[in-house]
Amino acid sequence: MKKIVQRLIVFFVGLPALLAVVLFLPQHNHLALNLVIVGFSILGALEFRTILSHKNLRISMPETVLLGAVSPVAWTVVVTFSFTDANIVPGAFILGASWLLVSGIFTTKEKLDSYIGRVIAGFAVMIYPGLFMAWVVQMTVFSGAGMVILVFFLIALLNDAIAWATGVLFGKNNRGIVAASPNKSIAGFSGGLAASVMTGVAAVMLLPGIFTSTVLPSMSAGAILGLGAGIAATLGDLGESAIKRSAGVKDSGSLVLGRGGALDSIDSVALAAPVYYMLYRILFLT
Repeated sequence: MKKIVQRLIVFFVGLPALLAVVLFLPQHNHLALNLVIVGFSILGALEFRTILSHKNLRISMPETVLLGAVSPVAWTVVVTFSFTDANIVPGAFILGASWLLVSGIFTTKEKLDSYIGRVIAGFAVMIYPGLFMAWVVQMTVFSGAGMVILVFFLIALLNDAIAWATGVLFGKNNRGIVAASPNKSIAGFSGGLAASVMTGVAAVMLLPGIFTSTVLPSMSAGAILGLGAGIAATLGDLGESAIKRSAGVKDSGSLVLGRGGALDSIDSVALAAPVYYMLYRILFLT
C-alpha cells in the first residue's frame, strides 16, 4: 500500500510539474526542460554504471557524467543558440568515443586486463539513456514545440501509469508473459496502449493546428502516433527490466518515491522519444 501511495504522489505532483516546465518556461527553445533532460540523462547514466558494475564492466564516475551528458548537452547547445550545423552533435559523440578508444594506450599492463570492460561500459553509458533522451531536446525546434512535447510526455507517461493501474486492477490472472518482468500483465499492456492511442487521437482533435496530417486522415495519423510511441514506451520499460534482471538488480536506484531510480522513471520516455519524433515528422510535417 505504501508503494501505491508513493506512486500516486509522484504521478499527481511530478507530472504536473513536468508539464508546467514545458508550458510555462519555453524561453530559448525550452532551455529549462533541456537542462532537466541533461540532468536525468546524467543520473540515469550513473545508475546504469552501477548496474554494469555487477557484470564487472566498470568506468569511473567522472567519465560517466561526461559521457552520459554528451548527446543531450550537444543538442541543447544546437537548439539554444540556433546553430544550423547539426554536425556538432555527432562530432561531440565521436570525441567521447575517441576518448574511450585511445585513453588506455598508455595505461599500465595490469590495467589493460580491464580496459575492454571499461570501453564497453563507456559506450553503454554514452548511448543509454543520453542518446535516446536527446531526441526530446530535438523536439524543441518544432513549430508549436510546447504542445508537441506535452503530447509526447502524456503518451509515454500515461502509458506507464495506466498500464500499472490496469495491471493492479485486472492483471492478477494474466501475468508472467514476459520473463524480464513477470509482474507485467496482458491487462496492463492493453490499458497502457489504449491510453497512448487515445492521447494521440485527442491531440488531433484538440490541437488541429499542430496535429493535422497531409499523409493520412488526421485521426488515423494520431492513432498511429500514439500506438507507435506507446509500443516503444512499453518496450523501453521491459528492456530496462531485462537489463536489471540480468544484473540481479531490483531497482536502478532510490531517487524517486515508489518508482526506484532515475533510470526506472525515464526508461519508457527514452525509447519512445526517437519513435515519437520520427513518426511526428513523417505523419504531420510532410
